[in-house]
Amino acid sequence: MSIPRRDFLKRVSATSMAMGSLTVANLPTGVLAQGEQANLAKQDDHMLIIDTHQHLRDLSRQTPPWLESAPEVLRRNYTSREYQAATEGLHVEAIYMEVDVAPADHMKEAQYVVSLCEDETKATVAAVIGGRPSSERFTHYLDHFKDSKYVKGVRQVLHVPETKPGYCLRESFVAGTRALGERGLRLDLCMRPMELNDGAKLIDLCPDTNFIVDHCGNADPKAFRKDANTTGQAWHDPDEWKRDMENLANFPNVICKISGILARAPKDWSMDDLAPIVNHCIDMFGEDRIVFGGDWPVCLLGASLLAWVSSLRQIVSTRSDQLQRKLWHENAQRYYKLPV
Repeated sequence: MSIPRRDFLKRVSATSMAMGSLTVANLPTGVLAQGEQANLAKQDDHMLIIDTHQHLRDLSRQTPPWLESAPEVLRRNYTSREYQAATEGLHVEAIYMEVDVAPADHMKEAQYVVSLCEDETKATVAAVIGGRPSSERFTHYLDHFKDSKYVKGVRQVLHVPETKPGYCLRESFVAGTRALGERGLRLDLCMRPMELNDGAKLIDLCPDTNFIVDHCGNADPKAFRKDANTTGQAWHDPDEWKRDMENLANFPNVICKISGILARAPKDWSMDDLAPIVNHCIDMFGEDRIVFGGDWPVCLLGASLLAWVSSLRQIVSTRSDQLQRKLWHENAQRYYKLPV
């Protein structure tokens, strides 16, 4: 029998949860065997996780244009049923993240995910919907959701080839971003790590809008390997990324989503590849401005969602219990104004 998610949320929020208990030894590839998954479930049956980056798609409703050229593992349905299986053994609340559908399908996507939020048997409790802040009708689009308690923000993916550097600094994009702030909505920044300074300029122009830096600024774990300069495979310079993330953290209206880094991890990744990114983000943004994101199913390019949870828990295991609670659920509850 499914427990209504809000009843569960109230129950576990009243419980004191120790966050550093899980250890799954030696995850060189991030793949958990079935027995390890069962162990994860057993040890974490009282832990609440709010996943602030859940991708779902029902291909009978719409097919994102980019999907045809995507890796095979992504070219299929990923619905609430599959998400439930992917998080088996965990107690998870999720915030839907738009999947870059065609702009003509934005309204259809938003209506679909709102219906999921209304279904208390589903893990999805809120949504960041797709949108184009530079569109002439963007404010009209937002006004469709002015009374929605589920729609929390908007995202436009900015790292696609057709979106050139500096796009987010166009006057129309800035105006749309300000309109989000006026309505109490947030903008997720998902951009190339080499362009994080463009994000900082946008934030400076929109002090009344709240921002989320997705995927640790799209940091590339390969950039932090000792042989990164010789392999030529890294997406960006790690020192530049560090400086730019520190710059973003100086803005009080910005938080960082600890997510997404598995998608670019090398096949033989270990926690040593992920830890420098996670730790820098935590150190720069502090315990009150970090949230967890699963990035499922995109994380499958590197590992299962359970493997990502396990690895991240080990990385932060030496941090205070308070910081870990804030990372896994408390900050998301507060930031997205979720019911408790």
